[in-house]
Amino acid sequence: MNQNAMVAHISTPLLGVSAGLRSFTPLAVAAWFARMGKLPVTGTWASWVSHPAAVGLFTAAALGEYVGDKLPKTPNRTALVPLIGRLALGGLVGAIVATAFRRPVERGIAMGAVGALAGTYGGFWLRKGLTTGAGLPDLPVALSGDVASVVMAVRSMQRLTA
Repeated sequence: MNQNAMVAHISTPLLGVSAGLRSFTPLAVAAWFARMGKLPVTGTWASWVSHPAAVGLFTAAALGEYVGDKLPKTPNRTALVPLIGRLALGGLVGAIVATAFRRPVERGIAMGAVGALAGTYGGFWLRKGLTTGAGLPDLPVALSGDVASVVMAVRSMQRLTA
């Protein structure tokens, strides 16, 4: 396996894990990278992600999710509707990345969705363990989840576009 394929096989699922933590973060990061010309989507079905409206929409959605995640009535990420959304957005970012690098889209969807599934349940159990099990306050734990999602998405995209 060449270096580029290996990076794609690691970075794409990590983008999915990021979606499992905060569903819109990797899509917002991908949109910014596409807008800056670093994610080569021009001339493909995924070129829409570089449009300023898409960049703005996904950035606003990600910021809104950071706030909404902290609200007491926000459903668990493992509830059916949020879980389906995370899997879909993880698959979408995987498809965009696969398209940008001329890889099989189906593989990108699968890697992004599997990563999102891992991130959803891993993030849920980690947050629950840190708050309920270890007695840490929820807000700092939730904020660290925000940071982890952003860092994971940005670093994964940097590796893919290096």
